[in-house]
Amino acid sequence: MVPMATCWRASSSMYPPSSAPNNASSPRRYETALPERRNAGTSTTGLMMALCACALLLTACSFDFAATTPATAATATPIDLSAIADAEYQLLAEIYERASPAVVIIEAQRTGDEAAAETARRGAGFVYDQLGHIITNAHLVNDADAIGVTLGKGLALEATLVGADSFSDVAIVKISAPAERLQPLRIGESASIKVGQRAIAIGNPFGLNSSMTAGIVSGIGRTLPSAELIGSGNFAYDNPAIIQIDAPLYPGSSGGPLLDSRGLVFGMTTANQSLTGESAGIGFAVPADTMRRVIPDLLAAGWVDYAWMGISVMREAGGYGVAGLSAALDLPTERGVLLRGVTAGSPAHLAGLRGGSRLVDVRGKPVCAGGDLIVAIDGIHFDNLDALMAYLVQDKRPGDEVRLLVIRERRTMEMSLQLASRPASDAAPTLGCDTTS
Repeated sequence: MVPMATCWRASSSMYPPSSAPNNASSPRRYETALPERRNAGTSTTGLMMALCACALLLTACSFDFAATTPATAATATPIDLSAIADAEYQLLAEIYERASPAVVIIEAQRTGDEAAAETARRGAGFVYDQLGHIITNAHLVNDADAIGVTLGKGLALEATLVGADSFSDVAIVKISAPAERLQPLRIGESASIKVGQRAIAIGNPFGLNSSMTAGIVSGIGRTLPSAELIGSGNFAYDNPAIIQIDAPLYPGSSGGPLLDSRGLVFGMTTANQSLTGESAGIGFAVPADTMRRVIPDLLAAGWVDYAWMGISVMREAGGYGVAGLSAALDLPTERGVLLRGVTAGSPAHLAGLRGGSRLVDVRGKPVCAGGDLIVAIDGIHFDNLDALMAYLVQDKRPGDEVRLLVIRERRTMEMSLQLASRPASDAAPTLGCDTTS
């Protein structure tokens, strides 16, 4: 109900200034403003005028009511807004429907182990082609005597190991299955991914096959020591350009595809950083560009022939990269890779690159100073070691010749270097701060 005073304020505007009541807020004043009744003839006229005035008054009141009173009834959400809100879930559902048939269960075990069923390694993989090749993690199938693959609809098959690469943590197994039962996923590219973009993981956490989790890319350019994943004890080489995600990963998620909004594979889940084994919102994936480099070698030879320079660099974590050391060591740039040492007889050594010559204390840690600073290869400038390693791993092969841009004692120089195959061990000595040779 509208207060009477409001109606009166609204109705007073109907009168012209010369005829408006002196006190529009008083009902009694309004009544005395009506014409006096003189006779029966004028009574009808007066009555009609009064009725008209009341009609106008009610009209004014009703207009004011609609304009000034807030609605009390609930309003349904417009259909188009609901569609926008549901678009995310529809996208995820469509991607899952298309991609999940390609995700398989991987089970690897050693036949000589006691209680082999309890000690079997279980994870995920995905169909690469209709020839029966399955992509998965190397740490799942390395040293296994028996490998089993279960397809999306429950078809269980034995698999053979085609090849495994411990450095990238990528392996390929092969099954014999009808082509119509195999729905490959397409591997995209990872060079253009950005922090914040959607990351969709499908795997088999705790044996719950084809489970999907979703999140975002929370970091790029991470480095993982592959030997920690494999357990081989060889810590000489790292796995570069690792993608960090916040999509939950659990035991059994490893080896599953990491998909973008188009359903393309831009990574393969490989590890989860946690103190308890539960998901802590920090997961890692091998980038698609590394997979695209590694898979052809595994299919052709069962192993990967990586390009190698023969340089050693101090761990950059904790601010000990070039950017963090530039002030303490008076470096002329904040980008690049500072050499700690070079391997004797390596391409770097033969090209004339030099390791460090003295140890300097920086924030309580000994740092090798005086070595060459590599700032670019083939005209491509690098911020840090991970970027340089990613370029060598993903874009170069043994035998390729590269042009280096190097800073030595604040002088810039160019030199050529022919890449070699990565050796199986570090038997050769390193020339730099760690040795006297």
